[in-house]
Amino acid sequence: MLVNLKEILEIAERENCAIGMFNATGLDSLQAVIAAAEELNQPVIIAHAEVHNVYNDVSLVGPAMVAAARDAKVPVCVHLDHGTSLEMIYKALRIGFTSVMIDASHLPYEENLALTKSVTEIAHAMGVSVEAELGRLVTGEAGSGEDNSSDMKAEDFYTDPEEAKEFCAVTGVDALAIAFGTAHGFYTAQPKLDFDVVKNVKASTGLPLVMHGGSGVSEEGFRKAIEGGIRKINYYSYMSKAGFMAAKDVIESGKTSYLHDVEYAAMQAMKEDVKKAIKIFSMK
Repeated sequence: MLVNLKEILEIAERENCAIGMFNATGLDSLQAVIAAAEELNQPVIIAHAEVHNVYNDVSLVGPAMVAAARDAKVPVCVHLDHGTSLEMIYKALRIGFTSVMIDASHLPYEENLALTKSVTEIAHAMGVSVEAELGRLVTGEAGSGEDNSSDMKAEDFYTDPEEAKEFCAVTGVDALAIAFGTAHGFYTAQPKLDFDVVKNVKASTGLPLVMHGGSGVSEEGFRKAIEGGIRKINYYSYMSKAGFMAAKDVIESGKTSYLHDVEYAAMQAMKEDVKKAIKIFSMK
């Protein structure tokens, strides 16, 4: 069942839980995420990240994502993750994505606000939801090549509640990604999360909030974030690692020389990892 982000996050608000967003970098991961959601009878968000376009072009994987969402037995939102170029956002809209993220958080505040407002007006006219970002994950976005100054502390990038209030009111976005201590990629140590930022931004905006860099956070950390107002959790790195390790095991076993055996093992491993994440996010 194809739905937009606003509709799926209304479920999260009603159930006081979070909906997982999982990157579908190819057909294997797409099948894994949909199968996991259907087995658990839980809504899910499948996403194509702009930085992954080099591996699977949105013009190829996008229609497959939309078709899979339409045929799914559970509510599924098809989302463009970290859209930094208008070209990519427009492509996603034309393909039929039901949600886009405009990530202009690297720009000065006023430019971020103006660009986000423009994208929101266009997307809303098409019935498509919009996520924006305010604040920055100190490591930068995975695959962007960005290198933030080493003399900056993580808290220097945290989302400001009052700024977020104005930003959301002016832009009309449906969800806001915030910075409160998470990071993209693999953690070398347990992250220190500032849950007061989550609570304060939720109180000031009233919007569903988004956690980026969800992989590697403890179950307790997820629960506290959800209790504070996080309603969408982006999860990819550890799901991808699960698939990689399963593929590695099959290759090293020497039992097959067929790529489809390797891909199938990776898909099954990713599905099980996604199921674990969904169970935590659903607060069951």
